[in-house]
Amino acid sequence: MNGAAGAAFAGLPGELVLEEAAGARQRCGDGDGDGDGSVPGTLLCTNRRLAFLPAQAPRSRAFLHSEYDVALPCIRKLVAASSFAKPKVLTAASTLKFIPEELAVFCRDFRLLRFHFQENGLAPQAFRVANAIAQAREAAAWLGDSGEGHGGWSCPAEGPLEDEEEEDEEEEEEGSAATLLFESLRDWEKELERLGAAGWRVSAVNERFDMAPSLPRYLWVPSGLLDHDLKRTFAHFEERRVPRLCWHHPGGGDLLRAAGFHAASEPGSEDVRCLEALLLGGRGPCVLADAAELPTLADIQLAHLKLRALCLPGAAAEEKWLSALEGTRWLEHVRTCLRKAAEVASLLAGRRCSVLLQEPSDRDLNCLLASLVQLLGDPHARTLPGFQSLVQREWVAAGHPFPHRLGLLRRDSPREEAPVFLLFLDCTWQLVRQFPAAFGFTEAYLLALHDSSFAPCFSTFLFSCQRQRGHGSPHRPRSQTYRQVSGWRDPEAGAPGAGRAARGLPPVWAWGLRYSPQQRARFRNPAGAAGAAGPPDTADPQSLGRPADAWPGPGAGNVFVLAKGTLSPQPFPWRSGRPPPRLARWAPSLESLGERGGSPGGSRPPASPPGLLLPCAAGPSVRLWRRCYLRGLPEAQRGRFAPSPAGLAEELTLLQDRLSAWQARGPRTEPAGSPLAPSR
Repeated sequence: MNGAAGAAFAGLPGELVLEEAAGARQRCGDGDGDGDGSVPGTLLCTNRRLAFLPAQAPRSRAFLHSEYDVALPCIRKLVAASSFAKPKVLTAASTLKFIPEELAVFCRDFRLLRFHFQENGLAPQAFRVANAIAQAREAAAWLGDSGEGHGGWSCPAEGPLEDEEEEDEEEEEEGSAATLLFESLRDWEKELERLGAAGWRVSAVNERFDMAPSLPRYLWVPSGLLDHDLKRTFAHFEERRVPRLCWHHPGGGDLLRAAGFHAASEPGSEDVRCLEALLLGGRGPCVLADAAELPTLADIQLAHLKLRALCLPGAAAEEKWLSALEGTRWLEHVRTCLRKAAEVASLLAGRRCSVLLQEPSDRDLNCLLASLVQLLGDPHARTLPGFQSLVQREWVAAGHPFPHRLGLLRRDSPREEAPVFLLFLDCTWQLVRQFPAAFGFTEAYLLALHDSSFAPCFSTFLFSCQRQRGHGSPHRPRSQTYRQVSGWRDPEAGAPGAGRAARGLPPVWAWGLRYSPQQRARFRNPAGAAGAAGPPDTADPQSLGRPADAWPGPGAGNVFVLAKGTLSPQPFPWRSGRPPPRLARWAPSLESLGERGGSPGGSRPPASPPGLLLPCAAGPSVRLWRRCYLRGLPEAQRGRFAPSPAGLAEELTLLQDRLSAWQARGPRTEPAGSPLAPSR
């Protein structure tokens, strides 16, 4: 510890303060001097994070506070500036040859933190702390995915609540709905029971990860298919990721997901029987929804990089900003994902069939599409615990490689980085904006989840699959429910053989570690919680024009392909011993499912089925998530950290002056259909 502030700093286990600069100021505006809304305090560099301690900070605050702390792996770029030299990007190998007057920290979560060092004896401290941050950032490694544990990261235990009455109130609010982590057999059985999926069971065929290392321990498979027969199917799919159930619609439709069919596979007659039992099982026709229509990982990464560059101060002239935004293609990718999810959700709600989501790896776009379909069709997934359980099942347990896709592994190739999960959060925000009363959580919650994905202290995003999380040890997992107040309920936490990698690391759903009770209260939407809490509504057959279990024309055992809103017949890929052809051109055979209220093979109903959300994915309806992407701009930061009532009054006066000037010039409206146009 280097000083009084460092000595009073409540660090993590094993955390050391490397350097500090007392008297630094965090800038929140674009002006100069004391009237710019800056906050005085102490800038600390530790071996875990960059922390800023405001001079008037409360005695205790949450770990990695989103406004003041940055985990070292979350720092994307560090720039030192001085009035006597050009700005310099600092790395561990660079040499700083001037005393910095300002330090700009560009974060992966779109934050831009600026620290100013005044000329009052801070020169040596500023020089040392700038170099220390550059060195510590390079030394910090996200080690969870490399089989070396979690690199020393650990979180403080959730402290006792301030009073028992508050705990009782929050537990009553939570009720019995806890987040399922899907690492225990009981969690899979409980969710399958909630879905009412008759004809499906939980299989433990992959309990030791010997059948498919990247799949979870437990799978939902047809009840009539024995594990002995199920084992025949693994070798015929990429990464041995076989088709399994994701979600069951109460009208009878089943949503499945799988990797691509193995190109070198030549199944025998007995294997073909098992494959057809796995995909069809007498449940009606099977529709293949290929991920080829969705943006590729390279497309997503390029669009995200362009968006991040555009959202920096002065990146584009104001009159060209909107065209530059469309040029990133990020909003185009959001629209594409929403359209595809609406097609699949409409198909499941309108007809009794099985829809198989196919992606070559089954670990990226299938996670996104399966989650969006359930958000559209299952009201339980729109509650706070339901959404968290959805992320656990379709992303964490399903083996999405979070460390690689978020670019937080130092040894990663740039080609492995693609923020698919962040694209999903943006799509979810679009749904929350279009249907605010249907969701039990808010934009503040999605923003917290977005930022937490870069914090290397939660087991949720630290590993690429369940096997890595437990180092492949055949252990009995924790009781997989987490309650925000009481924490882990784990009667066997000290049992020998417990997973070494995730020990001491809570899931990201332990919001109390980062956010105060007042902040967590803003995560919930009181107006939407009641409407979203119930089970999925069963579609009224009459409202769909014909019974949900009757699909005239296609019969049980037939296979179709869903491409560009149309259904076309498709032979079984394994009957010819070749993989299915690429979906290039298909003659339109059914009405487009992308239009609101459309349904295949029948008359268009007057309204969408109960419980189903059909978003509008047209250009003007998909907006930029301003609160997430534009928060690094100075005008978005002003007034956020007023250090005193006097400072807040000054900010209000400034806003009033700007409002008066704006009214004197007359209102300036955004172009019609602009993503930045105000919402109604």
